[in-house]
Amino acid sequence: MAASATLFGLMAIGIRYASKQQHPFEIAFFRCLFGALFALPLLRVHGLEILRTRRIGFYIARCAIGIVSMLCGFWALVHLPLAQAVALSYSTPMFVTIGAVIALGEVVRMRRWSAVVIGFIGVIVIVRPTAADFSSATLVALLAAALSGMVTISIKYLARTDPPDRIILLTTLLWVPLSLPAALTVWQWPDAEIWPWLILSGALGTGGHYCWTRALKMAEASALAPLSYLQLLVVGFLAWALFGESVDRYTVIGAAIVISASLYIARREAQVAKAALVGKGETQL
Repeated sequence: MAASATLFGLMAIGIRYASKQQHPFEIAFFRCLFGALFALPLLRVHGLEILRTRRIGFYIARCAIGIVSMLCGFWALVHLPLAQAVALSYSTPMFVTIGAVIALGEVVRMRRWSAVVIGFIGVIVIVRPTAADFSSATLVALLAAALSGMVTISIKYLARTDPPDRIILLTTLLWVPLSLPAALTVWQWPDAEIWPWLILSGALGTGGHYCWTRALKMAEASALAPLSYLQLLVVGFLAWALFGESVDRYTVIGAAIVISASLYIARREAQVAKAALVGKGETQL
């Protein structure tokens, strides 16, 4: 998980460098294209059988939502301070909680709802909608987080029957054609110095996704969640060192609130899941 967070943080830096010439939509397409190429070795490991699924329609739907989330997220990374854009992305667990109630019928009690409300208070602190320097790009970042929550819910659904490598490979392959239409509306061939950043973004994105799915297979999400926030430290330091971006106190305070709420939600979900397993075992006995 630490490797995943670091790779995703470095990907954000690569996106910022590529954005010196390329539109975020085009960067997203090349991230998907090169990301798919770096995922192809999974075919050698598993063979073509890994591509076989009875849920291809569901994959297409979730990938379409994921592409819109990616486009919004890349737009935010280009138009907001990097640390602020990443901090807002941490509101995803709040949207996941809401989506789990609606889509999966999960029962969420008062303590988790309280954490969701507190988390959104942290989002308001980061965004500061009444401030003079308020940017509509923050709303785009929040839309990306909300859609990412929908994608997370879909992964939980798919993981019931499909192995992680199938989810990774089918997702990365479907992202390529789904991301192309938006890229064509702003198409401009990259100059030679931009290509390394586009290729690197694809490699880092796929590497981060691979490490993330492997981490979730090896340990509980609640135990891994604190390490995922390493991404904010990586991005914050490199944004300061490379681009001279500073992190204001509102982003720090808001991010602390959002991260605390997200960690509590992850912990409560783990406790509820463990209690459900214990109850199921006692019923079987």
